[in-house]
Amino acid sequence: MPAKVFLMAGGGTGGHVIPALAVARELRSRGHEAFFVGTERGLEAKLVPAEQFELRTIRIGGLNRVSWRQKLVTLVRLPLATLGCFKFRVSAVFSMGGYVAGPPVIAAIIRRTPLVIMEPNAMPGFTNRFIGRFVSRALVSFPETASHFPAGRTEVTGLPVREEFFQVPVKPRGGTLSLLITGGSQGSRTLNQAARQSWPLFRRSNFPVRIVHQTGSAGFESLRDEFAASGLEGQVVPFITDMPAAFGEADLIVCRSGAGAVSELAAAGKPSILVPFPFAADDHQTRNAEAMERAGAARLARDAEMNGEKLFAEVRELAHGPEALLRMAAAARQFARPGAARRAATILEEVAK
Repeated sequence: MPAKVFLMAGGGTGGHVIPALAVARELRSRGHEAFFVGTERGLEAKLVPAEQFELRTIRIGGLNRVSWRQKLVTLVRLPLATLGCFKFRVSAVFSMGGYVAGPPVIAAIIRRTPLVIMEPNAMPGFTNRFIGRFVSRALVSFPETASHFPAGRTEVTGLPVREEFFQVPVKPRGGTLSLLITGGSQGSRTLNQAARQSWPLFRRSNFPVRIVHQTGSAGFESLRDEFAASGLEGQVVPFITDMPAAFGEADLIVCRSGAGAVSELAAAGKPSILVPFPFAADDHQTRNAEAMERAGAARLARDAEMNGEKLFAEVRELAHGPEALLRMAAAARQFARPGAARRAATILEEVAK
Protein backbone atom coordinates (compact mmCIF):
# COMPACT_ATOMS: atom_id res chain seq x y z
CA MET A 1 0.00 0.00 0.00
CA PRO A 2 1.17 3.63 -0.45
CA ALA A 3 3.32 4.99 2.37
CA LYS A 4 1.36 6.52 5.22
CA VAL A 5 2.22 8.74 8.20
CA PHE A 6 1.29 7.51 11.69
CA LEU A 7 1.30 9.36 15.00
CA MET A 8 2.39 7.33 18.02
CA ALA A 9 0.87 8.68 21.25
CA GLY A 10 1.90 7.64 24.74
CA GLY A 11 4.87 8.36 26.95
CA GLY A 12 6.14 8.92 30.44
CA THR A 13 7.02 5.32 31.28
CA GLY A 14 8.62 2.38 29.53
CA GLY A 15 5.28 0.57 29.63
CA HIS A 16 3.86 3.21 27.30
CA VAL A 17 6.91 3.91 25.13
CA ILE A 18 8.52 0.51 24.50
CA PRO A 19 5.47 -1.24 22.97
CA ALA A 20 4.76 1.82 20.80
CA LEU A 21 8.35 1.70 19.57
CA ALA A 22 7.90 -1.96 18.60
CA VAL A 23 4.86 -1.04 16.49
CA ALA A 24 6.65 1.99 15.01
CA ARG A 25 9.59 -0.18 13.95
CA GLU A 26 7.19 -2.57 12.22
CA LEU A 27 5.50 0.32 10.39
CA ARG A 28 8.88 1.66 9.29
CA SER A 29 9.90 -1.77 7.98
CA ARG A 30 6.79 -1.62 5.76
CA GLY A 31 7.81 1.70 4.24
CA HIS A 32 5.66 4.00 6.39
CA GLU A 33 6.62 7.02 8.47
CA ALA A 34 5.97 7.20 12.21
CA PHE A 35 6.63 9.97 14.71
CA PHE A 36 5.97 10.29 18.43
CA VAL A 37 4.22 12.92 20.53
CA GLY A 38 5.45 13.18 24.12
CA THR A 39 7.09 15.39 26.72
CA GLU A 40 10.65 16.45 27.35
CA ARG A 41 10.71 14.81 30.80
CA GLY A 42 9.24 11.40 29.97
CA LEU A 43 11.22 8.30 29.07
CA GLU A 44 10.27 8.91 25.44
CA ALA A 45 12.75 11.82 25.36
CA LYS A 46 15.54 9.24 25.70
CA LEU A 47 14.19 6.16 23.96
CA VAL A 48 12.50 7.62 20.87
CA PRO A 49 15.48 9.56 19.40
CA ALA A 50 17.72 6.57 20.14
CA GLU A 51 15.54 4.55 17.74
CA GLN A 52 15.85 7.24 15.05
CA PHE A 53 12.22 8.37 15.34
CA GLU A 54 11.15 11.99 15.59
CA LEU A 55 9.72 13.18 18.91
CA ARG A 56 7.42 16.20 18.82
CA THR A 57 6.98 17.56 22.33
CA ILE A 58 3.97 19.02 24.10
CA ARG A 59 3.48 20.44 27.60
CA ILE A 60 0.96 18.36 29.53
CA GLY A 61 0.61 16.65 32.90
CA GLY A 62 -1.61 14.05 34.51
CA LEU A 63 -5.16 14.20 35.86
CA ASN A 64 -5.29 10.90 37.74
CA ARG A 65 -3.77 10.50 41.22
CA VAL A 66 -2.24 13.98 41.24
CA SER A 67 -2.76 17.06 43.40
CA TRP A 68 -5.54 19.55 42.69
CA ARG A 69 -2.89 22.06 41.70
CA GLN A 70 -1.47 19.66 39.10
CA LYS A 71 -4.97 18.92 37.82
CA LEU A 72 -5.63 22.65 37.42
CA VAL A 73 -2.37 23.17 35.53
CA THR A 74 -3.18 20.22 33.26
CA LEU A 75 -6.70 21.45 32.55
CA VAL A 76 -5.31 24.86 31.59
CA ARG A 77 -2.69 23.33 29.30
CA LEU A 78 -4.92 20.66 27.76
CA PRO A 79 -6.74 22.90 25.22
CA LEU A 80 -3.49 24.48 24.06
CA ALA A 81 -1.72 21.14 23.76
CA THR A 82 -4.69 19.69 21.88
CA LEU A 83 -4.82 22.68 19.56
CA GLY A 84 -1.12 22.20 18.84
CA CYS A 85 -1.82 18.63 17.76
CA PHE A 86 -4.23 19.78 15.05
CA LYS A 87 -1.26 20.69 12.86
CA PHE A 88 -0.23 17.04 12.57
CA ARG A 89 -1.47 15.55 9.28
CA VAL A 90 -1.53 11.77 9.73
CA SER A 91 -3.29 8.72 8.33
CA ALA A 92 -4.04 7.24 11.77
CA VAL A 93 -3.13 7.60 15.45
CA PHE A 94 -1.82 4.78 17.63
CA SER A 95 -2.18 5.31 21.38
CA MET A 96 -0.77 3.40 24.34
CA GLY A 97 -2.72 5.62 26.74
CA GLY A 98 -1.37 7.72 29.59
CA TYR A 99 -1.71 11.47 30.06
CA VAL A 100 0.70 12.24 27.21
CA ALA A 101 -1.73 10.61 24.79
CA GLY A 102 -4.60 12.89 25.78
CA PRO A 103 -4.04 15.89 23.44
CA PRO A 104 -3.19 13.97 20.22
CA VAL A 105 -6.02 11.52 20.86
CA ILE A 106 -8.58 14.28 21.46
CA ALA A 107 -7.37 16.04 18.30
CA ALA A 108 -7.76 12.78 16.36
CA ILE A 109 -11.33 12.32 17.63
CA ILE A 110 -12.31 15.87 16.68
CA ARG A 111 -10.70 15.57 13.24
CA ARG A 112 -12.16 12.06 12.82
CA THR A 113 -8.74 10.60 12.22
CA PRO A 114 -8.74 6.79 12.64
CA LEU A 115 -7.67 5.92 16.18
CA VAL A 116 -6.23 2.58 17.30
CA ILE A 117 -5.47 2.09 20.98
CA MET A 118 -3.57 -0.68 22.74
CA GLU A 119 -4.77 -1.42 26.27
CA PRO A 120 -2.54 -4.07 27.88
CA ASN A 121 -4.12 -3.96 31.34
CA ALA A 122 -7.20 -5.83 32.49
CA MET A 123 -8.61 -2.48 33.65
CA PRO A 124 -8.17 0.25 31.01
CA GLY A 125 -6.36 3.41 32.04
CA PHE A 126 -8.12 6.75 32.53
CA THR A 127 -7.40 8.07 29.02
CA ASN A 128 -8.50 4.89 27.26
CA ARG A 129 -11.68 4.62 29.34
CA PHE A 130 -12.52 8.23 28.55
CA ILE A 131 -12.14 7.91 24.77
CA GLY A 132 -13.13 4.24 24.42
CA ARG A 133 -16.35 4.81 22.49
CA PHE A 134 -14.51 6.78 19.79
CA VAL A 135 -11.85 4.22 18.87
CA SER A 136 -11.60 2.56 15.49
CA ARG A 137 -10.02 -0.51 17.10
CA ALA A 138 -8.98 -1.46 20.63
CA LEU A 139 -6.17 -4.00 20.97
CA VAL A 140 -6.30 -5.75 24.35
CA SER A 141 -4.43 -8.40 26.31
CA PHE A 142 -7.28 -9.78 28.43
CA PRO A 143 -10.66 -10.86 27.00
CA GLU A 144 -12.55 -9.15 29.86
CA THR A 145 -11.12 -5.77 28.83
CA ALA A 146 -13.32 -5.81 25.72
CA SER A 147 -16.35 -4.86 27.82
CA HIS A 148 -14.97 -1.32 28.13
CA PHE A 149 -15.06 -0.70 24.37
CA PRO A 150 -17.73 -0.79 21.62
CA ALA A 151 -18.77 -4.26 20.54
CA GLY A 152 -16.98 -5.55 17.46
CA ARG A 153 -14.03 -3.15 17.74
CA THR A 154 -11.73 -5.14 20.00
CA GLU A 155 -9.13 -7.80 19.31
CA VAL A 156 -6.96 -9.74 21.74
CA THR A 157 -3.48 -9.09 20.36
CA GLY A 158 -1.47 -8.97 23.57
CA LEU A 159 1.41 -6.59 24.19
CA PRO A 160 4.57 -6.55 22.05
CA VAL A 161 7.14 -8.65 23.89
CA ARG A 162 10.73 -9.42 22.95
CA GLU A 163 10.90 -12.57 20.82
CA GLU A 164 13.42 -14.11 23.23
CA PHE A 165 10.69 -14.59 25.85
CA PHE A 166 8.64 -16.73 23.45
CA GLN A 167 11.71 -18.89 22.85
CA VAL A 168 12.21 -19.79 26.53
CA PRO A 169 12.05 -23.61 26.60
CA VAL A 170 10.05 -25.64 29.11
CA LYS A 171 12.37 -26.25 32.07
CA PRO A 172 12.35 -29.68 33.71
CA ARG A 173 12.10 -29.39 37.49
CA GLY A 174 15.27 -30.44 39.29
CA GLY A 175 15.88 -31.23 42.93
CA THR A 176 16.52 -27.58 43.74
CA LEU A 177 13.85 -24.96 43.10
CA SER A 178 15.15 -22.00 41.06
CA LEU A 179 13.42 -18.87 42.35
CA LEU A 180 13.63 -15.53 40.55
CA ILE A 181 12.60 -12.40 42.46
CA THR A 182 12.40 -9.08 40.65
CA GLY A 183 10.73 -5.79 41.38
CA GLY A 184 11.61 -4.41 37.96
CA SER A 185 14.61 -2.35 36.94
CA GLN A 186 14.13 0.04 39.87
CA GLY A 187 13.51 -2.75 42.36
CA SER A 188 10.73 -3.07 44.92
CA ARG A 189 11.13 -2.20 48.59
CA THR A 190 8.39 -4.66 49.53
CA LEU A 191 9.97 -7.56 47.65
CA ASN A 192 13.46 -6.66 48.87
CA GLN A 193 12.33 -6.70 52.50
CA ALA A 194 10.29 -9.87 52.11
CA ALA A 195 13.23 -11.65 50.48
CA ARG A 196 15.61 -10.59 53.25
CA GLN A 197 13.17 -11.83 55.89
CA SER A 198 12.69 -15.15 54.09
CA TRP A 199 16.37 -16.13 53.89
CA PRO A 200 16.68 -17.48 57.44
CA LEU A 201 13.40 -19.38 56.99
CA PHE A 202 14.69 -21.10 53.86
CA ARG A 203 17.98 -21.79 55.59
CA ARG A 204 16.54 -23.26 58.80
CA SER A 205 14.12 -25.48 56.88
CA ASN A 206 16.89 -26.85 54.63
CA PHE A 207 14.60 -26.05 51.73
CA PRO A 208 16.43 -26.81 48.45
CA VAL A 209 16.29 -23.44 46.70
CA ARG A 210 18.49 -21.28 44.52
CA ILE A 211 17.54 -17.59 44.60
CA VAL A 212 18.30 -14.97 41.97
CA HIS A 213 17.12 -11.56 43.13
CA GLN A 214 17.14 -8.31 41.13
CA THR A 215 17.03 -5.60 43.80
CA GLY A 216 17.42 -2.34 41.90
CA SER A 217 20.25 0.00 42.83
CA ALA A 218 18.78 1.22 46.15
CA GLY A 219 20.00 -0.91 49.03
CA PHE A 220 21.70 -3.41 46.76
CA GLU A 221 25.01 -3.59 48.62
CA SER A 222 23.53 -4.36 52.04
CA LEU A 223 21.21 -6.98 50.53
CA ARG A 224 24.10 -8.55 48.63
CA ASP A 225 26.23 -8.79 51.78
CA GLU A 226 23.39 -10.21 53.89
CA PHE A 227 22.57 -12.78 51.25
CA ALA A 228 26.22 -13.85 51.04
CA ALA A 229 26.16 -14.39 54.79
CA SER A 230 22.91 -16.37 54.66
CA GLY A 231 24.57 -19.47 53.26
CA LEU A 232 21.92 -19.86 50.56
CA GLU A 233 22.70 -20.69 46.95
CA GLY A 234 22.19 -17.96 44.35
CA GLN A 235 22.98 -14.32 43.81
CA VAL A 236 21.68 -10.83 44.48
CA VAL A 237 22.22 -8.31 41.68
CA PRO A 238 21.10 -4.72 41.08
CA PHE A 239 20.02 -5.35 37.49
CA ILE A 240 19.61 -8.34 35.19
CA THR A 241 20.67 -7.54 31.63
CA ASP A 242 19.41 -10.76 30.02
CA MET A 243 15.99 -11.21 31.57
CA PRO A 244 14.80 -13.88 29.08
CA ALA A 245 17.74 -16.04 30.16
CA ALA A 246 16.88 -15.46 33.82
CA PHE A 247 13.29 -16.51 33.08
CA GLY A 248 14.59 -19.63 31.37
CA GLU A 249 16.52 -20.70 34.46
CA ALA A 250 13.62 -20.07 36.88
CA ASP A 251 11.05 -22.58 38.09
CA LEU A 252 9.00 -19.86 39.80
CA ILE A 253 9.03 -16.06 39.54
CA VAL A 254 8.02 -13.50 42.16
CA CYS A 255 7.35 -10.05 40.70
CA ARG A 256 5.00 -7.09 40.29
CA SER A 257 2.06 -7.36 37.89
CA GLY A 258 2.38 -4.51 35.44
CA ALA A 259 1.32 -5.16 31.86
CA GLY A 260 4.88 -5.76 30.69
CA ALA A 261 5.64 -8.24 33.47
CA VAL A 262 2.52 -10.37 32.96
CA SER A 263 3.03 -10.33 29.18
CA GLU A 264 6.58 -11.62 29.61
CA LEU A 265 5.40 -14.31 32.05
CA ALA A 266 2.81 -15.41 29.49
CA ALA A 267 5.27 -15.44 26.61
CA ALA A 268 7.77 -17.52 28.60
CA GLY A 269 5.09 -19.73 30.17
CA LYS A 270 6.27 -19.20 33.74
CA PRO A 271 4.33 -19.71 36.98
CA SER A 272 4.45 -16.74 39.28
CA ILE A 273 3.59 -15.15 42.59
CA LEU A 274 2.33 -11.67 41.70
CA VAL A 275 2.55 -8.81 44.18
CA PRO A 276 0.68 -5.83 42.66
CA PHE A 277 2.10 -2.36 43.25
CA PRO A 278 -0.70 -0.86 45.37
CA PHE A 279 -0.36 2.70 44.05
CA ALA A 280 -0.60 1.91 40.34
CA ALA A 281 -3.14 4.04 38.47
CA ASP A 282 -6.67 2.64 38.84
CA ASP A 283 -5.11 -0.28 40.74
CA HIS A 284 -4.55 -1.90 37.34
CA GLN A 285 -1.79 -4.19 38.63
CA THR A 286 -4.27 -5.86 40.97
CA ARG A 287 -6.72 -6.35 38.11
CA ASN A 288 -3.92 -7.92 36.02
CA ALA A 289 -2.92 -10.26 38.85
CA GLU A 290 -6.55 -11.24 39.47
CA ALA A 291 -6.98 -12.15 35.80
CA MET A 292 -3.85 -14.31 35.90
CA GLU A 293 -4.93 -15.96 39.15
CA ARG A 294 -8.43 -16.71 37.82
CA ALA A 295 -6.82 -18.50 34.89
CA GLY A 296 -4.65 -20.56 37.24
CA ALA A 297 -1.43 -18.97 35.96
CA ALA A 298 -0.36 -17.21 39.15
CA ARG A 299 -0.85 -16.67 42.87
CA LEU A 300 -1.81 -13.18 44.02
CA ALA A 301 -0.22 -11.80 47.20
CA ARG A 302 -1.20 -8.34 48.42
CA ASP A 303 1.61 -5.85 48.95
CA ALA A 304 0.49 -5.17 52.52
CA GLU A 305 0.62 -8.90 53.33
CA MET A 306 3.92 -9.68 51.64
CA ASN A 307 6.68 -10.39 54.16
CA GLY A 308 9.26 -13.09 54.69
CA GLU A 309 6.83 -15.59 56.19
CA LYS A 310 4.30 -15.06 53.39
CA LEU A 311 6.94 -15.44 50.70
CA PHE A 312 8.39 -18.57 52.27
CA ALA A 313 4.97 -20.16 52.76
CA GLU A 314 3.81 -19.49 49.20
CA VAL A 315 7.02 -20.76 47.63
CA ARG A 316 7.13 -23.89 49.80
CA GLU A 317 3.50 -24.75 49.08
CA LEU A 318 3.93 -24.47 45.32
CA ALA A 319 7.27 -26.28 45.32
CA HIS A 320 5.85 -29.29 47.16
CA GLY A 321 3.41 -29.82 44.32
CA PRO A 322 5.48 -29.87 41.11
CA GLU A 323 2.38 -30.60 39.07
CA ALA A 324 0.92 -27.30 40.30
CA LEU A 325 3.83 -25.40 38.76
CA LEU A 326 3.35 -27.25 35.48
CA ARG A 327 -0.36 -26.40 35.42
CA MET A 328 0.40 -22.74 36.17
CA ALA A 329 2.99 -22.64 33.40
CA ALA A 330 0.52 -24.05 30.89
CA ALA A 331 -2.14 -21.57 32.02
CA ALA A 332 0.29 -18.67 31.65
CA ARG A 333 1.09 -19.65 28.07
CA GLN A 334 -2.59 -19.34 27.17
CA PHE A 335 -2.15 -15.57 27.51
CA ALA A 336 0.85 -15.51 25.13
CA ARG A 337 0.26 -13.52 21.94
CA PRO A 338 3.26 -13.61 19.58
CA GLY A 339 3.34 -11.10 16.77
CA ALA A 340 1.48 -8.33 18.61
CA ALA A 341 3.49 -5.54 16.95
CA ARG A 342 2.97 -7.02 13.49
CA ARG A 343 -0.76 -7.35 14.06
CA ALA A 344 -1.02 -3.78 15.41
CA ALA A 345 0.79 -2.47 12.31
CA THR A 346 -1.55 -4.40 10.02
CA ILE A 347 -4.61 -2.99 11.78
CA LEU A 348 -3.19 0.54 11.51
CA GLU A 349 -2.74 0.00 7.77
CA GLU A 350 -6.32 -1.23 7.50
CA VAL A 351 -7.91 1.74 9.29
CA ALA A 352 -5.65 4.18 7.41
CA LYS A 353 -7.25 3.14 4.12
